Amino acid sequence: MSEPHVIIAGGGIGGLATALTLQQIGVPFTVFESVRELAPLGVGINIQPNAVRELYDLGIGPDLLDTVGIPAREWALVGLNGNDVYSEPRGLLAGYNWPQYAVHRGPFHMLLHRTLVERAGPGVVKLGHRVTGYEKNSDGTVTALVQKADGTLLREKGTLLLAADGIHSAIRATMHPDQPPIHWGGAIMWRGTTLAKPIRTGSSFVGLGTHRHRVVFYPISHPDPQTGLAMINWIAELTVDANEGRNTSGWFRPVAVEEFAHHFAGWTYDWLDVPDLLARSDVAYENPMIDRDPVSTWQDGPVALMGDAAHAMYPTGSNGASQAIMDARHLGAAMLEHGVTPAALAAYDARFCGPISQLVLRNRGAGPFGLLNLVDERCAGKFDNIDDVVPPDERNAFVAKYKAAAGFAIEQLNNARPTIAAGASVRSMVEA
Repeated sequence: MSEPHVIIAGGGIGGLATALTLQQIGVPFTVFESVRELAPLGVGINIQPNAVRELYDLGIGPDLLDTVGIPAREWALVGLNGNDVYSEPRGLLAGYNWPQYAVHRGPFHMLLHRTLVERAGPGVVKLGHRVTGYEKNSDGTVTALVQKADGTLLREKGTLLLAADGIHSAIRATMHPDQPPIHWGGAIMWRGTTLAKPIRTGSSFVGLGTHRHRVVFYPISHPDPQTGLAMINWIAELTVDANEGRNTSGWFRPVAVEEFAHHFAGWTYDWLDVPDLLARSDVAYENPMIDRDPVSTWQDGPVALMGDAAHAMYPTGSNGASQAIMDARHLGAAMLEHGVTPAALAAYDARFCGPISQLVLRNRGAGPFGLLNLVDERCAGKFDNIDDVVPPDERNAFVAKYKAAAGFAIEQLNNARPTIAAGASVRSMVEA
């Protein structure tokens, strides 16, 4: 092929972040997305400061992010009796050079798509096209096997193929045909949003309860200036027997709040009424907390996995979308260093596969919510002074260890050079 061309399988957050990165550094690409029409699906997610830095470097700054979310100010864990286990400032208030954003996934996804189309044109995203596998060619290129919505089969040749096709990735299945099935540990999540007045700092992420039985909630919009109400994203979680026979390949269905609210009856405090928060939801969905066992490599010659295709993880650390963005940016950085070649994919794989696979297992073991495990083990979640149960130094060290593993320790991030320097392009690197 005279000019490099990258095929991106999947037009979710990771796929679009990759496309925006390739557009920025001058690499031609095409995104193949299976759905016929993009829609603003999902509820709340958090974008950590390391990924927000990358969005800023892509020209997606606070003026745009404030239209789909709100900067987070606090992260807190609260015991069953309503007393704080741990709290800390987040984003700029914590000393980062960039904020942490709590966003509505649907509008955020549409923002990325709209920005990409404005910059690269509508033709770069092919909707109704699902990549079902790949074949490596003798000349070092790759052929993506693509099925259109009408059943038509296509063979698309490219220099590289990047798999951003999610936890059910067909490309990962081709690369690792003997991979274990999707893993489910028994946790069920019910998700929804409710218009309510924000509590604590006005933009606090709060985890309330225990590792196996909890509610997580945080605002994903600025308060309405007239009513003071914001859109509050909530996740109600319960761990059951993983052998009870549910379909663990993943389900996502709308449900009536009455189907699960009884698990949280009596969770009423002077600062929060959980049953009322759930009952006033405008929508509720049920899905399992699932992930995949790590694999030994994310690369097969001119093919690489990224995002959930590479490292689907429990959302306990609020870093799934953030890591997908980091994948995209470091793939771009590797191409600037090694060209649009398998060597770039090898560098990316060497940097991320091992450490992020360990993060997948760390999140499976409760992630930062593991602090609630300690409290549960030591006092069954009931205490007057948390310092008597888990001393401050132990709490701080626990959270700091997780931040370092997830790549957003403050000093490390603030002192890091930009992943991709302003104005950098693959063409200029080749010419140099």
